[in-house]
Amino acid sequence: MNRNPRMINPVLEKEFRLRMRTIRAPLALLAYLAVIGLLALGYIYLAMQNYGMNGFTPEASRGLFYFLSGAQIVLVCFMAPGLTAGVISGEREKQTLSMLLTTQQSSSAIVLSKLAAALSFMLLVVFATLPVYSIVFLFGGISPGQLLSAFGIFALVMIMLGSLGVMYSTLFKKTVVAIIMTYGTGLFLYAFTGLLAMFLMGVAGAGMRLEAGLLLGLNPISAMLGLFEPDFEGEFFRGGPAGLRLWHVFVASHAAIAALAVATAIRLLRPVPRRSRRAA
Repeated sequence: MNRNPRMINPVLEKEFRLRMRTIRAPLALLAYLAVIGLLALGYIYLAMQNYGMNGFTPEASRGLFYFLSGAQIVLVCFMAPGLTAGVISGEREKQTLSMLLTTQQSSSAIVLSKLAAALSFMLLVVFATLPVYSIVFLFGGISPGQLLSAFGIFALVMIMLGSLGVMYSTLFKKTVVAIIMTYGTGLFLYAFTGLLAMFLMGVAGAGMRLEAGLLLGLNPISAMLGLFEPDFEGEFFRGGPAGLRLWHVFVASHAAIAALAVATAIRLLRPVPRRSRRAA
């Protein structure tokens, strides 16, 4: 079948073929779904032990949704850096980056194609868990809009961590270093800032309420709880900017970090010599 070669980026087509034609892709998908399914069944079993074997209440179903979403965020944070932190450094280690740079593909096309190929597999894995979330709809407690909001949070986490992985993969020559730096940055943004927010609330109390809320807005679990439980975020932004919510901080910060990381990766992929910069 003939097709127009301009319909798809050659780099993106190559990445799709390399990722989807190996046995690792279905095995990774199977392992991910198995972990999510076992976690859901384990939660249902423990909840029914507490409520009795005669029923599973909507309140327990809502708790299952929060539990699955939290587990999904943790798994996404674990998988996304591993999928993206070696896309450029791996080409450099295989000594194929120079050939890739001599093609007609621009730096932005190469970086965005590598990022899109890695994130497309991650999106496939996440959306494959929709049948597991159907258990929540079976017992009630969560609306379809809330489910879409949760998946939007998953997508933003993937894009931000994936962009950081591509940036570090371009910046460092070794894939191991890029992976460590991506995990370290994610740990700082999601764990350290949350601990710092709790420390500020514990030490300064109401005086640092707004600062603690801004730090918690970086955490996807806090943003999700603030989106679904307005009382959770009410104490942080009381008396602050009108209408400010945790998910506003989350979306703005993650979009800005992702854009900055992608722009940095594009800039570093083909560094401009100092003489050329002076001439320009």
